[in-house]
Amino acid sequence: MAKTLIYAHRGASRMAPENTMAAYQLASDAGADGLEIDVQLTKDNIPVLIHDETVRRTTNGTGFVQDYTGEQIKKLDAGSWFSTKYSDCSILTLEEFLCWFKPLPMVLNVELKTNVIEYKKIEEIVLDLLKKYDVLYRTVISSFNLNSVTRVHELNKKVPTAFLTSTARRNLPNFAQEHGASDLHVKYRLLDRKLLDQCQKEKMPLRVYTINRYSYMAKCFRLGCDGIFTDVPHQAVAYRDKIQNSRTL
Repeated sequence: MAKTLIYAHRGASRMAPENTMAAYQLASDAGADGLEIDVQLTKDNIPVLIHDETVRRTTNGTGFVQDYTGEQIKKLDAGSWFSTKYSDCSILTLEEFLCWFKPLPMVLNVELKTNVIEYKKIEEIVLDLLKKYDVLYRTVISSFNLNSVTRVHELNKKVPTAFLTSTARRNLPNFAQEHGASDLHVKYRLLDRKLLDQCQKEKMPLRVYTINRYSYMAKCFRLGCDGIFTDVPHQAVAYRDKIQNSRTL
């Protein structure tokens, strides 16, 4: 059985402020196989790493990401909300992140946050940057927005695309494939043997979010999911190794 890959969800986001360099460095140090990032666009079409459409929850600013220029958004404090020791953290641009990520032996999941605001040409902008830094083919591009999944697939059919969903559907893998998805990312409660068998039949990688409990991790590892997204990659790596080592005894 292939190893279930561990993606750090917004980095090691239980240990440092999400989507910041501090969180991604901790995830890399913890031995995560991959990183998950959230991407939105500024007013001047700079892709930046932030989960929410507004900056209020994770910075000292207010208002929508799309109302800031890249220069303006970089001035916000993106760490103090988590802990004062992270007051020097700023919002990362996608280019800053990729410059750091490129030499690492890791895989990447880019979530396009287009399910609330459909940023114009975000798919093309992100693809161009991934190509520039030569990480295109170790990256999965995912979204809850099927329009984004389809657009990425139409722009480059070789790049893995994933449909993100928390909604059960009849024959979910086929539904995702019809919209250009090569992979499937589902909320934990949707995971069962039937779905896994359907994905395996279609040769469709199945990854599960957001897995922080040991009991949930164990189910994913034992079923042989292709990957999990977790806020605690250090714990997930240790637990996966424990389970896998017990199989070989």
